[in-house]
Amino acid sequence: MNKNTQRWAAVLVIAALVVIGAFAWYSQRRTSRFIQSTTPTLFFHGGGSSYHAEEHMVNAAKKAGVTKTVLRADVSKSGQVTLHGTMQRHAINPIVEVNYQNNRQLDFQKHGEWAGNVVRALQQRYGIKKVNMVGHSLGNISIIYYELQNGRNPRMPQLQKQVDIAGHFAGLNFAGLPAAIRQPQGLKLAKDGKPNKMNATYREMTKVRQAYPQGQVAVLNIVGDTGHGTDGTVPNVSSLSLKYLVASRAKSYQVKVFHGQNAQHSKLHSNPAVDRALIKFLWEK
Repeated sequence: MNKNTQRWAAVLVIAALVVIGAFAWYSQRRTSRFIQSTTPTLFFHGGGSSYHAEEHMVNAAKKAGVTKTVLRADVSKSGQVTLHGTMQRHAINPIVEVNYQNNRQLDFQKHGEWAGNVVRALQQRYGIKKVNMVGHSLGNISIIYYELQNGRNPRMPQLQKQVDIAGHFAGLNFAGLPAAIRQPQGLKLAKDGKPNKMNATYREMTKVRQAYPQGQVAVLNIVGDTGHGTDGTVPNVSSLSLKYLVASRAKSYQVKVFHGQNAQHSKLHSNPAVDRALIKFLWEK
């Protein structure tokens, strides 16, 4: 090998080492933004939907470097849970996409039972002790009823962070809905979020004010406003009534309101600004 060849070989080796070093530095910088936790985050989709509605948010988290581990939990119409995928021991910030086969169930107690079944399945297989939960629309009911049914049960994994997107806690104003979940006319909220009128379901949900663990759960309530105080499906007043249910006992409670076309109800879960808010709240240091 002549001197020129040796010189070029040395240059190529140095260049390769620089590229490898830069890639390692970039990868470390990305992951160093985030907490390194084994707590899984469960995503619950809305009514008439499926886990596909969760994929945009989940893929945004993966792309940002939050996690490499994503499972799916299929819940049958009878509440049986089948886990797809695997979660290695000490997996960092794992995500679970929950998929309800009965995606139009209006018995809200069932949503709490199904969420509990998913958490128990993860507990039995992976020994989890804590969970985060993200809900969109009807998916928020799973979170509230999970806490109603399990918030004071020390044997169940305890909720750490909760993200509610476009929740209809105080009801919806669609024609033909049962009175128990219909939003009362003339609904207004007091400063603490308490509605001036409550349907039967919201009255039941107020029991979470005693079941919710004191000072444990950080809550982010995401609301879309496309104009006139609604996301086009859920009135903002209904979403903001979450405050009365959880804020007095939460570790923290904050609201983020998004505006514009991408703040529409069914677009919030594919809104890049919502992705960033989720990632910052759930996983950034």
